Amino acid sequence: MSISNVQSGTAIDEVADGVYRINTPAADFSFNQYLIVDDEPLLFHTGPRRMFPLVKEAVERVMPASRLRHIAFSHVESDECGSLNEGLAVAGGATPLCGTVAAMVSIGDLADRPPRPLADGETLSLGRRRVQWIDAPHLPHAWECGFLFDDMTKTLFCGDLFTQPGAKTPALTDADILGPSEAFRKKMDYFSHTRNAAALISKLAATEPSTLACMHGSAWRGDGAALLRALGAELARGA
Repeated sequence: MSISNVQSGTAIDEVADGVYRINTPAADFSFNQYLIVDDEPLLFHTGPRRMFPLVKEAVERVMPASRLRHIAFSHVESDECGSLNEGLAVAGGATPLCGTVAAMVSIGDLADRPPRPLADGETLSLGRRRVQWIDAPHLPHAWECGFLFDDMTKTLFCGDLFTQPGAKTPALTDADILGPSEAFRKKMDYFSHTRNAAALISKLAATEPSTLACMHGSAWRGDGAALLRALGAELARGA
């Protein structure tokens, strides 16, 4: 683990080739952002506004934050895109990257620069790799929700899926994350329980990810398709 700020405990670690998890612990919780380093670097999640100095400091352990070209997120929420404009101010060549619904209903107005909307299944080249946007409305929540998939490292940036509690979690694990994330969900249910969950889970599983880049807790390595289907089975039970 590479600590980028001793006071906050913020750390940055490479969890896949050119993919870095930035983690800031909180009270029995943590917040992650993911930096993809390529010809056109991308930051997925910005963190809340007050956290941005920590995120910027961590990014600059790897590359100048001014090099960012895409600032992306799953859905409109403070920890997802609260410091979007702070990121755009630091990186003059960066563009907000989101789904078409988020661009239409929120980011076209909230962001200081026009967003680059991605349609469901649309891909964008970052250089060596491509990222694909996958619409996932209301999974786990928000009409505009969606995820990114990096085809080179087979990393699914899965936002609030598999949210794990705990202020200190390994950067990358192959241990069980479904159990802890489901226990957390059952205490504080943040899922919308869309009727389309099964179809959306199947769409995500079809990418066959080998790394799940979770927004809260550890990133996970293994058979991502199987783990997603296991989550789908849990949701289908209605518990």
